[in-house]
Amino acid sequence: MEQTSSHGCSCAHKAEKPTEILSDEHRVIERVLEALQRLTALPVNQFLPQWRKAMEFFRGFADQCHHFKEEKVLFPAIEEHGIPREGGPIGMMLQEHEEGRAHVKAMVAALEQLSMGNSAANEVLLTHARAYVTLLQEHIQKEDDILFQMADEIIPEDEQRKLLKQFETHEAEEMGAGAHEKYLDMAQDLGHLI
Repeated sequence: MEQTSSHGCSCAHKAEKPTEILSDEHRVIERVLEALQRLTALPVNQFLPQWRKAMEFFRGFADQCHHFKEEKVLFPAIEEHGIPREGGPIGMMLQEHEEGRAHVKAMVAALEQLSMGNSAANEVLLTHARAYVTLLQEHIQKEDDILFQMADEIIPEDEQRKLLKQFETHEAEEMGAGAHEKYLDMAQDLGHLI
């Protein structure tokens, strides 16, 4: 029997709409964005473990868990109901996901450089971190206020239930048991540590 979390990704049995799960996940991502923002005001070399933990969270939770469900499940369903990818809100969200991935990749590389003693990477890290925080905060607001409301209106209830099942399948098959809880704990730790 599949274990489901009481909060976030796997709670499809409690959520009635896929957008509820995605919005809940946005709240978790925002907590770690706040932690990242606080990190940018502190001496980087004293907080390298927290920086690495934040990058692991953004790669694993924000991208593999959250963005995957949007890109592979919700966005195609929205498209099927007449909202075009190109030139519409979906295209913009996908582009912003790619921008976010590029910022995270640059931060991971900068952390690697810093750990090898290259202090010039400090400014690169901070620049990408600040840009990433701004990008994701605005991105989340657009999804919550515009795209998710659109999805709720145009996707019929029975289809929304199918999408919830697809979310559950992704959690179980792609993320593995306990992965979601691990990332939620990570978000909580980062919120307290900094």
